[in-house]
Amino acid sequence: MTKQLAIVGASGHGKVVADIAELLGFTVKFYDDAYPSKTHIEHWPIHGTCADLIVLNTSDSSFGYDVVVAIGNNEIRLQKIKLLQQNNFNLITLIHPSAVISQYAAIAQGTVVFAGVVINAFAKVGAGCIINTGAVVEHDCIIDDFAHICPNVALAGGVIVGSKSWVGIGSQVKQLVSIGNNCLIGAGSTVLKNIPDNVIAFGSPAVAK
Repeated sequence: MTKQLAIVGASGHGKVVADIAELLGFTVKFYDDAYPSKTHIEHWPIHGTCADLIVLNTSDSSFGYDVVVAIGNNEIRLQKIKLLQQNNFNLITLIHPSAVISQYAAIAQGTVVFAGVVINAFAKVGAGCIINTGAVVEHDCIIDDFAHICPNVALAGGVIVGSKSWVGIGSQVKQLVSIGNNCLIGAGSTVLKNIPDNVIAFGSPAVAK
């Protein structure tokens, strides 16, 4: 029997999440708060808003869809995941078949791991994260909940990335460096020193702005 998956968020990011889901054998249905002004994303119809999805799950005991949130904004993704959990949805983790995940790595609920990612031994990835295309998360890294590691980021061993932080495309982070909560690391940055909470930093080496 085909597995059913509701995807909350119909954007470019949602397209890639849907592609991963279908590769893993799911039939997907999109829900987006822009509905009904937005009715399709590519060939996939949008079936309603997030609120509509919650009503279906509450009113129809046979509904039983798993769910994943495909929203790039960390704060909004957090809010939607918390809302769905409060309404008893089964939030799943999606891992692209081409990703290389150590048997000793840990990945929490609601995270999506994209094509070509490497997550090495004893790395820990929190809930609701995005580990985007081609990113490398080396041994003993800790990525806290609702962070976004963008495409082609390289995190050397023992790096810590705080909750809701965003590490921009192509950035590199030196081993044992910590990035705080709610940080934004600009694209192509080289992070050589610890970054405190709530900071925007970019450049090579990255400095706070």
